[in-house]
Amino acid sequence: MKIDGALSQAMLGIQRGLASARGHAAEIAGAGQFNDDSPSSLVEPMLGLRQDAIQVQASTQVLKAVDDMLGSLFDKKT
Repeated sequence: MKIDGALSQAMLGIQRGLASARGHAAEIAGAGQFNDDSPSSLVEPMLGLRQDAIQVQASTQVLKAVDDMLGSLFDKKT
C-alpha cells in the first residue's frame, strides 16, 4: 500500500470512529429520557462506544506508523 493510501485510511478510520462514538454517546445520554428503565438498553451503545475507541486507537497506530515511515524516508534523503 502506498503511504498516501495508508495515511488516508488512517484519517478516515479516526473520523469514522469519532463520528460513531458521538452517535453512541448521544444514545447513552438520551437513554433515561424515554422511560426505558431497562439497563439492557444501554448495553449496545456502550459496547459500540468501546468498539469506536478501539477503532480510533488502531487508526492512530496506523497514522503513527505512517509518520515513522515518512520520517525514515526523509532522514535517508538528507
